[in-house]
Amino acid sequence: MQEVGVKTMFNVKEFYKSEFQEHLELVKKTEEAIYDPFVDLLNHCVKAIQNGNKILFFGNGGSAGDAQHLATELVVRYRANRIPIAALALTTDTSALTAIGNDLGFDQLFARQIEALGKSGDVAIAITTSGKSPNVTLGLQMAKKKGLVAAALTGKGGGDLHGLADPMIIVPSQTTARIQEMHIMIGQMICDALEKELKLETWS
Repeated sequence: MQEVGVKTMFNVKEFYKSEFQEHLELVKKTEEAIYDPFVDLLNHCVKAIQNGNKILFFGNGGSAGDAQHLATELVVRYRANRIPIAALALTTDTSALTAIGNDLGFDQLFARQIEALGKSGDVAIAITTSGKSPNVTLGLQMAKKKGLVAAALTGKGGGDLHGLADPMIIVPSQTTARIQEMHIMIGQMICDALEKELKLETWS
C-alpha cells in the first residue's frame, strides 16, 4: 500500500503540456504528408455523390465511433443546412453485427455488409489505426471485388493495407490516440470540403 502523504511522481502540468505538444507536432507532420491522398479521396467522394452513389464508413472500437460520427455529419449536416449526402456507417446495426459475428465470424463483419449494400461507384472508407484488422482488410477486399473505391484512413505505416486501399491516408504516427485525433480531423475536413465542392441546395 502507498504510504499516507506520499506524493506520486505524476506531474499533471507536464503531462498536460506534453500532450498538446505531441498533438501539435503531429498535426504539422500530417499536414505535410497527406495532401495528395486527401485530394484523391475527396475527388472520389464528390464523384460518387454526383453519380447517385454513397459513402460507406467502417472500423473497430474508437474507429467505429468515428465511422458513425462522419456518416452522421454527411446525412444530417456539417456546416450548412443542405440536402443530405448519402452515407452509411457499417457499425450501427446490432442485429446484423451480432448475426454476422455469430454465424459467419467476426472477420466477416464488414465484408458481408458491403457485399449486401455496396454497389459499383460507392466509396468504402475503412478507418483503422493499425491497418491490421482482418475484418477491415476483408471489407476492403470485398469493396474492390464489387467495384467500389476501397479507401482507408490509417496510421502506423499502413499495416496490411498497402496494395489494397487506394487512396490511403496514412497518419505519420505510431501512437493510437494521436492517430485517432488525426482521423476525426481529416474526416471532418472531408465532410466540410464535400459540402463546398458539391454546392448542394441550402436554406437558412
